[in-house]
Amino acid sequence: MEWMILPFKRYAEFSGRSRRMEYWMFTLLNVIVAFVLTLVIFGAGGAAGMFTPDASGNPPAGIGALFGGMGLILVVYVLAILIPSIAVTVRRLHDRDMSGWWYLGAVIGGMIPVVGFLVSIAFLVLMALPGTPGPNRFGPDPKGVGEAETFA
Repeated sequence: MEWMILPFKRYAEFSGRSRRMEYWMFTLLNVIVAFVLTLVIFGAGGAAGMFTPDASGNPPAGIGALFGGMGLILVVYVLAILIPSIAVTVRRLHDRDMSGWWYLGAVIGGMIPVVGFLVSIAFLVLMALPGTPGPNRFGPDPKGVGEAETFA
């Protein structure tokens, strides 16, 4: 549980490095919370009109149900985790000895219709790869490996 809430403790800290465990446990927490909140929204009937057209026959008009009533809880949660999510992703890239600007490139690349799918998969694989062992230009190894002097 400590790994899941660590990004909230380092809320807007974009410097340093984060382990895979910190990134993926935070992602798991967000998936679980979003799933539970979605169940609560649909269970309470807060988004019941989202899939039916309104009286004017405009199907997207029901999307307003997501931003009002119970759907507002999900929107507030997404806004609350926005900064920590970006920060932990940037720190994860730092652990791979990559600049945080690669994240912006992945977001923009993910918006391109056909290439976006490949960019998203490549970024997912990149987040799953281990970090560089020992210290790099962004700080010491978060695992603590390679910091001990060999002949101390």
